[in-house]
Amino acid sequence: MVSVALAPISRDLGIGASQAIWLVAALYLASAVAQPTMGKLADRFGPKKVFLTGLVIVGVAGVVPEVLTGFGGAVTARVLIGIGTSSAYPAALTTLRQHSLRIGKPTPPLVLGALSITSLVSAAAGPPLGGALIAAFGWHAIFLVNVPLAAFGVVVAALWLPSDRLRTRPDVELPVLTALDPLGMLLMTGAVSALLVFLLDLSAGLWWLLAVAVVLLVLLVVRELHATKPFVDVRLLVRNGALSRTYARLFLTYLLAYTMTYGFSQWVQDVAGYPSDVAGYLQLPAALVAGVVSFLVARKTAVRGPLVVAALTPLLGAVLLLLLDARSSVVLLIVVPALFGVPQALASVSNQAALYRVVPAEYIGTAAGLSRTSVYIGAIAASSLIGGVFGQAPTTPDLHVLAGVMLGVAALLTVLTVADRALAQQGSR
Repeated sequence: MVSVALAPISRDLGIGASQAIWLVAALYLASAVAQPTMGKLADRFGPKKVFLTGLVIVGVAGVVPEVLTGFGGAVTARVLIGIGTSSAYPAALTTLRQHSLRIGKPTPPLVLGALSITSLVSAAAGPPLGGALIAAFGWHAIFLVNVPLAAFGVVVAALWLPSDRLRTRPDVELPVLTALDPLGMLLMTGAVSALLVFLLDLSAGLWWLLAVAVVLLVLLVVRELHATKPFVDVRLLVRNGALSRTYARLFLTYLLAYTMTYGFSQWVQDVAGYPSDVAGYLQLPAALVAGVVSFLVARKTAVRGPLVVAALTPLLGAVLLLLLDARSSVVLLIVVPALFGVPQALASVSNQAALYRVVPAEYIGTAAGLSRTSVYIGAIAASSLIGGVFGQAPTTPDLHVLAGVMLGVAALLTVLTVADRALAQQGSR
């Protein structure tokens, strides 16, 4: 929803596009760190407890801009939303894997795909819903709407999710601190935070932050190689190339997706002259495409084919993006974002299936969290790219620069996907 709120928030608070993009970056920075942490907590304490806690945090975040007015309050709310929503995906995958082990049956592809479907549909529906809320009530509504949604989620989760007492506990004999690896968490948090803040403002030349990120990453690797229950299983990542490449594909796919979503939304309002609600409605077909495609793919077991299509489609989307200007027809303004709904759907469902197949059961929560970290690092990189290219306000030449970068990223994603032999093996299962 915030994608269509950036322009009205900028106008209302008197800030530029490069500052407003922190509303995007703040959530993804918080989420990049919180996702694997929540996954680790779900593995140890149970997914239901972690998910309910996350919902409460989201509900609190919804009222923060009403108490802390101004840009600082909005950023604080986005950070809290990022932390709270980080509980959902790892808790969901952990719940499914534990239920599968409990009944002795594999998780059906469509059930597993439902996670990606709901995530995609809710994310893709965000711009049109956000546009409608802003048009009716102002930009504060996109925060307040989280309060009733979180309350509903708490009630439903409390009633329907299986009790954490029913789950298997392979690490029950381990002390809590050994099982959680807090030092690994701290080093991971520091490394990711330093890297992402550096990426957020490349023009500032904060190279010392990049150096800090590298040092912390080295310390993290050394620490995790000696940890009894590592937060980031470095040996698994080295040994399991299929998992590492899955993370790389997620990063590149969502770098493309978020560059399109946030860059296009700002350009279509500030340059093409469309109001926030119309800017959201222009992306509604992308939501429909993502929902339909993800449902169709979730029913299949093939992995490689959908991922190849997901890599190729953004090539066409980036080329069409190069053709946009302020006089472009509404049809073209609808088709371009809709094209990027296809790779989001295909990559989300198929990469999730690939991850689920290659990750050990006891590591699924943390691995799922790290997969979302890959997504959010892609989102942060997109925010940095947009902020650097757009500056204080977007222009059509700026949009074309973004399109050129996206073309290169899509080409790299295509090569990485087509050359991955592990995908060919998974596709034949």
